[in-house]
Amino acid sequence: MAEIPATPGTPIRLLIADDHPVVRDGIRGMFTGDPDFEVLGEASDGARAVELARALNPDVILMDLRMPGTDGVAAIKELARLGSAARVLVLTTYDTDRDVLPAIEAGATGYLLKDTGRDELLRAVRTAARGEAVLSPSVATRLLGQVRTPADPLSARELEILHLIADGATNREVAARLFISEATVKSHVLHIYTKLGVNDRAAAVATAFRRGLLTLDNGWAGRVTRLGRVGDVDH
Repeated sequence: MAEIPATPGTPIRLLIADDHPVVRDGIRGMFTGDPDFEVLGEASDGARAVELARALNPDVILMDLRMPGTDGVAAIKELARLGSAARVLVLTTYDTDRDVLPAIEAGATGYLLKDTGRDELLRAVRTAARGEAVLSPSVATRLLGQVRTPADPLSARELEILHLIADGATNREVAARLFISEATVKSHVLHIYTKLGVNDRAAAVATAFRRGLLTLDNGWAGRVTRLGRVGDVDH
């Protein structure tokens, strides 16, 4: 995202994006009366947040993640694509890998939980406005754990099954094509979920594309090359 020029003495302009009106009111109330901040507007979904960001040019957007329609991660990606200068500070209830990592990868400057106190939130907004990263302790610990414990690579068989899943095959169809039992397929799928840190097929495929384990432009030959590089153990 583009740099925001620092102008001493001017308030930090905020945009609040959350689908719950009571939450938006509560967040706005934290900044009311403080001359260092100005709340420009509120959005109830990601699409509206992007629209208002383009119209109002906020310095910082307080972004919830799980909203109807366009969610927070999709909105962050769109803001980055548009070259928005706004810093996005995620403010959410969730701190799981499936929430934290996509938001950070999409371009969020910071990630806080909604139980954050007022003083801490105000400090975080000031930090984000300067373009500096800010993370809640639990999120920082989770990201540090990701660095210290590299993801367990998928085996050749697991990647083969993942490709078939991405092509829309059911467990029964995968079993028939690979000449293995459906129970074996289910076992492999559970291993895939665990290694990718996801809970369902859609998330597994999305995560695999994001990590480069699956590509849209490779034929089966390209897949075989990737399988050989990632691992040769067949469980």
